[in-house]
Amino acid sequence: MGMLQIIPPGVTLDKVNHAKYFLIFDAKARGFTSRPKPAKTPAIPQRWRPSPMKLFVLVLCALTFTLHATEKTDWKAAATKAVITPKEPMWMAGYSSRNKPAEGTALDLYAKALALEDSHGRRMVFITLDLIGVPRPLRAHLEKRLGEAYHLPPESLLLNASHTHCGPEYRVDGKGGIFAEFNYNAVADAYGIFLEDTLFKLVGDALSQLSPAQLTYHHARCGFSMNRRLPVDGTYNNSPNPEGPVDQDVPVLRVSAPDGTIRAVLFGYACHNTTLAFYQWCGDYAGFAQAGVEAAHPGAIALFVQGCGGDQNPYPRHTIELAQMHGQSLATAVESALTATAQPVNGPLEEKLADVELDFAPVSRVDLDEQAKSTNKWMATHAKVVLTQLDQGKALTHYAYPVQVLRFGDGLTFVGLAGETVVDYSLRLKRELAGPPLWIAGYCNDVMAYIPSKRVLGEGGYEARDSMYFSTLPGPWARTLEERIIGEVHTLASGLGSH
Repeated sequence: MGMLQIIPPGVTLDKVNHAKYFLIFDAKARGFTSRPKPAKTPAIPQRWRPSPMKLFVLVLCALTFTLHATEKTDWKAAATKAVITPKEPMWMAGYSSRNKPAEGTALDLYAKALALEDSHGRRMVFITLDLIGVPRPLRAHLEKRLGEAYHLPPESLLLNASHTHCGPEYRVDGKGGIFAEFNYNAVADAYGIFLEDTLFKLVGDALSQLSPAQLTYHHARCGFSMNRRLPVDGTYNNSPNPEGPVDQDVPVLRVSAPDGTIRAVLFGYACHNTTLAFYQWCGDYAGFAQAGVEAAHPGAIALFVQGCGGDQNPYPRHTIELAQMHGQSLATAVESALTATAQPVNGPLEEKLADVELDFAPVSRVDLDEQAKSTNKWMATHAKVVLTQLDQGKALTHYAYPVQVLRFGDGLTFVGLAGETVVDYSLRLKRELAGPPLWIAGYCNDVMAYIPSKRVLGEGGYEARDSMYFSTLPGPWARTLEERIIGEVHTLASGLGSH
């Protein structure tokens, strides 16, 4: 921090060495503060003393910078949140081995909304959820209602689920999220209605509270995630693999008031939210991380965005103390990012949203007949469902997969991919997409199944095939899916300006 001696009103140049106050520029606060002159000031060598004219120019430049920094607000923003912890017993999502409803709450579940508007009036709304996934009908309903009520276009809405395995199994229009196809109950439908209404109100409140803001991008790293596909005797077990690919980046979008006060922090990490497997509602490490960031910045709202963590697990696991420890590690990484050099995020805001057709591999009736006889109840049930679809002529051959790309001027590009995307997608896109800093998220807008890469499909295992047994999709995916998804991202990104 540098110290400048400023002449108070009424003090002439010949009295400057006797001035009682100094005006100090604080780079962190991006402003000036006045402090009393120290009782004893070391003598400044003559060669270091600026002339009065140089001093005047220096002070004028500094003041101009400060006024520009505090007054320039290209954005308006607002963040809102609501507790979405179930109020009555419900079955929990994520683990097929569970055999009873939840028994209490370890940490409340939240839905949060961050609304942004650039200087041209273009808006973007992020919704983050402490839930297993996003059923496609939930997004479709919100898209329609928000369009009618607030003229929000579809490409201006993004939903992301943290993928906690300690949230409720719920449904919208009778359709569940991932792993919620075979355990139907009416309470799940009622929760879906409650959730949709809650999110509609959250977004409406955020849009009505928009006020001037500044955006900056930061990033750091956090090390508790590890690849969980361990090669063993020609197959892949769900076990820690320290040699497997990971993406431990922690992207952070800081939303500040014009005076520098933090109002919201959007941050991400690519890792399954599976530290815990008990019968308590809890946002797992992501929930504790959000709580930690909010505790460090009273009044701010912290929103967690799940990355391409389909084949990543937190290690070690299985106790609430470990979930708290991972959450604190991630919150600390966010704080580290906020202290690092900031990348200004300016407008204009540009948004693209499109579906790309993903093919399923051909389904053999002979194979399905054999699977229907399996002692594995999930395999047998899945085979019978697909056989019924074939008999009724309703079996899917392809799936409309949503891809969303956002660009914040030359400050940030955000890619939202659907499903449980494995880490290969993030790593590849970061290699291939040049330009502004890049944020890749999975679990966006529709969490229907795992999205393996071509590599993972070839290797086989849970993410490639076995996970499909917990859905009504025919599965597995055709080997073309990675190129289709990556190609669509490139197509959408190429249509967003030329920054």
